[in-house]
Amino acid sequence: MTTSPNDDPTPERDADEELRAFNTREQDSAWRAVAYLLSGPLVYGGLGALADHWLGTSWLVGAGIVGGMALSLYLIWFRYGTH
Repeated sequence: MTTSPNDDPTPERDADEELRAFNTREQDSAWRAVAYLLSGPLVYGGLGALADHWLGTSWLVGAGIVGGMALSLYLIWFRYGTH
């Protein structure tokens, strides 16, 4: 039975795999934070726009955008800032 150089379990290979896995987790976390920052104002701004249309007002879009951004920042702080 022959082994290839890629099958050799060396500490360097294990460290490289751990580093690659860590980088992937961190990159996923960063993209999730960006998604939160975009989706919060979009969703709550959209709800504000619907409420503005239904109620005949013009200020709920801005309140929804600001509220959505505040909730997004809080969620990011709560989820990623407490580690």
